[in-house]
Amino acid sequence: MSTKTDRSNLGLKLGLLLLLSLGLGGYFVLTGRASAKVAIVTKGRAVNSVPGTLVIRAEYEQPLVSEIAGRVIDKDFNLDPGKQVKKGDVLCRIDRTDTQIEIENIESEESALKRRIEVGSLTELERQTAREALDQYERMYKLGSVSEADIIKQRRAYKAMEIKVENDKISSQASLSSYINQLKVKRRIVEKMTITAQFDGVVSAVFVHPGALINANTSLATLITINRVVEAKISQENFAGIALGQNAIVRFLGHEEDIYDAKIVKIMPTAEADTQRYIVHLDVNVKGRNELLVPGLTGEASIVVGERDAEALVPRRAVFGNGIYVVEDGRVKRRKVELGYVSLNIVEVIKGLKAGELVIVDDIDKYREGDRVNTEIVK
Repeated sequence: MSTKTDRSNLGLKLGLLLLLSLGLGGYFVLTGRASAKVAIVTKGRAVNSVPGTLVIRAEYEQPLVSEIAGRVIDKDFNLDPGKQVKKGDVLCRIDRTDTQIEIENIESEESALKRRIEVGSLTELERQTAREALDQYERMYKLGSVSEADIIKQRRAYKAMEIKVENDKISSQASLSSYINQLKVKRRIVEKMTITAQFDGVVSAVFVHPGALINANTSLATLITINRVVEAKISQENFAGIALGQNAIVRFLGHEEDIYDAKIVKIMPTAEADTQRYIVHLDVNVKGRNELLVPGLTGEASIVVGERDAEALVPRRAVFGNGIYVVEDGRVKRRKVELGYVSLNIVEVIKGLKAGELVIVDDIDKYREGDRVNTEIVK
């Protein structure tokens, strides 16, 4: 009886050991497999898009130029690369001391001339005296006391005096007008010695420093507008289907994980001479992240030229050549596929896949057909 019991216990122990071994073996087999990141094939809206390279530019830039020669004064020197400025802000001033002295001299001469005009001229007094003499001669001529030749001579003398008085008036008025014009010119020069921002923008470069002695028409700095233009460059073979109002998606270099919606708002009429690519302007919804729109930043655009319902959509990164790795029953299988519409991130598969299947999307080069894998679903 004891022997049978011992044998029974031994058999039970062996059975338990066998089950435990099988369990551990299965566990190690499962945990020893590679973990493949996969995406689920879905139905949805396929988008046909054409690619383009992206670059952000300032809407325009403008050199800041001093029309006047002189010395750049330290006070009110507000040129600093990267500084944001508002329209009308004083950015720089040229020393105007000498010009102010000239203005004061002209003002003094103008004031003196005005006083002389108010007082009257000696020529006018001489004209009045000549008028009285002529009146006397006219009376004497009527009485026969002077000859006709004498009265003619007297009349000519008075006419000459009138002309002289009129010429003096013209000369004084011309001198006064000259002073007025000189003051306008000098005051305009003073205005030009204060260089202000002509638009809201950013100082992108500075070429002078306080105390510098500059010539007329010297470039002081460069301002760029705050407004930005997002340009997408499209190749000739892809340009035929481009039209105003078409939707697009874009992403920027260094921010590849973020995708932004955009729309075509302008199409340039000619291609670039050196690259033969066409340029379109995009209105990009950066979702409040205006700091992204830095002039010179590049990226890529995908402009939508067609849409349709699709039975199988996969991430673009799942495709290699004309194949895709599918995971079936824990094994990797290479599936030859036929592609349809292609967009920036999503590809339509019109033959070779169906919705619900799992496709490998990361580190595709690590896998071979027949590999056993665990799966981790990613978006």
